[in-house]
Amino acid sequence: MPETNTKPYASQATEPDYAGLVRFLVEPFLEQPESLKVDCEISPNRGKVWVRVAFEGIDKGRVFGRGGRNIQAIRSVLEAAAQLAGYSAYLDVFGSSAQGHDGDHDREDVIDKPPPRRSSGVKEPPKLRSRATPPDVAQ
Repeated sequence: MPETNTKPYASQATEPDYAGLVRFLVEPFLEQPESLKVDCEISPNRGKVWVRVAFEGIDKGRVFGRGGRNIQAIRSVLEAAAQLAGYSAYLDVFGSSAQGHDGDHDREDVIDKPPPRRSSGVKEPPKLRSRATPPDVAQ
């Protein structure tokens, strides 16, 4: 008779490879995948996982995607994997600047910020005709 296993799935699963998962998800977006660095810190007593990702600044737009969709999808997959193991996950993204400053790094904490507004000058509102006077009609 086969042995039945009544343990829940989370207790059967081994700890996920968070760094490997993030590397798998981010590498396809990079033109220089060798520049990708992933660091993972697990705090079992707090039930939290921190994953830090660093890559060249020229790839930042592709990794984040339009409106931050790509990075949000990566965060969602990471959080789902962590929840299966009973953890909460946090993803921090670091990238070197595209201009190549000496070791400067910028940190992307907020990905949902709107793009800066660009204005080519002040435009006047269109002129409105009043309905009281009919438009000139050629007779």
